[in-house]
Amino acid sequence: MKQKLSLLAILLLGCCFLAVRCYNLQTQPRSAHKVTTWDAFGYYMYLPSVLIYHDVKELKWEPPIDAKYELSGGLFYQAMRLESGTYTNKYLGGVALMQLPFFLAGHAAAAALGAPMDGFSPPYQYALMFGAILWALLGLWFLRKVLLRFFDDKTTALALLFLGLCSNWIQYVSIDAAQSHGYIFTLYAVVLWLTIRWYELPRLGLAFGIGLVCGLAVISRPTELLIIIIPLLWAAGPGHWAFVRQHRQHIWLCCLGGLLGVAPQLAYWQYTTGHLVHDVGSKWYFLNPWFRVLVGPEKGWFLYTPVSIMMVAGWWLMKDYPFRKAVLTFCLLNIWVVIAWSDWRYGGSYSTRALVQSYPVLALPLACVVQYFRRQRKSYVLYTLLVLLTVLNFYQMRIYNSGVAESFSPFLF
Repeated sequence: MKQKLSLLAILLLGCCFLAVRCYNLQTQPRSAHKVTTWDAFGYYMYLPSVLIYHDVKELKWEPPIDAKYELSGGLFYQAMRLESGTYTNKYLGGVALMQLPFFLAGHAAAAALGAPMDGFSPPYQYALMFGAILWALLGLWFLRKVLLRFFDDKTTALALLFLGLCSNWIQYVSIDAAQSHGYIFTLYAVVLWLTIRWYELPRLGLAFGIGLVCGLAVISRPTELLIIIIPLLWAAGPGHWAFVRQHRQHIWLCCLGGLLGVAPQLAYWQYTTGHLVHDVGSKWYFLNPWFRVLVGPEKGWFLYTPVSIMMVAGWWLMKDYPFRKAVLTFCLLNIWVVIAWSDWRYGGSYSTRALVQSYPVLALPLACVVQYFRRQRKSYVLYTLLVLLTVLNFYQMRIYNSGVAESFSPFLF
């Protein structure tokens, strides 16, 4: 069977995700059986608000639910109280839209099992836990298709294994499963695939799909607006903009798809605040970013996710690929935005979680590094790194999930 190694890599990663999830359920306290807590509560609360309690403004259902399940962290910072006395959600609703099938599955399971149909009882929690793994596998499927356009099957398989086993992505698939990062990861993989397809053979449906998925990413986390760099600069070179101008209808349809993608959030804001756009209060310091986000002992990306060094090193190996300008421009801007956010710790975070969703883009330079070592006949270096970085990653995750959440160094344990 052709290209079977990359398929086996996805199967192996799926088994690892399930194993980590089940291990966490078995070894952690009962609080670990809840994934809709803290920030995840903010992303998720749209669904019970609309579909169970029919209350998205006053949120009278929240205090008794929070008292029962302890979800908000005690401060209920997830919603903003307006001058009118009503509330609007501080978090955007794109993640809730992606969680909807799993919410419905949990609702049906709660009815069948006689569990509380309140949106937060165990059937809902488990549906979200294992639904996140399905969402991750979908992302891997599309990312595999992307990588196979430029790399052989073995390089693709190794790149997927490095990404899935050696990075903090697995934390946000298998443990913190209701956070936004794992869901948006798949959106990036889909946009990459649709972009490749459009540049190969422009079609109106592909253009609309690119806009729709980009719009959904934006209403998941506003900073994901940078995702438009991927289709905008893909295959940038001589004649690029002339090619784009030849397909003006496609561009307008892409914009229409993007507007449709963000429409649910605009409708929610209009209903709860009276305005189409609402300031959720985030701040950035672009002229004074926190480089400790990358190298600091608290959450440093290069320190706690050292496979990121391979992702960055690959930037110098992309010169012969059509995605070079798009990937490099996106990565530089995205990293700058992430390290410039006012809350540089990103709350409870294993490594720098705000970069997790963009890993499908970073998988391209990562694959360049893998291919470089293979062409140099130094595959033994790759296999050694894969084993060592996997062991380090799982070791650090075990420490992090044991309760050392704010600051730890793997060299101290």
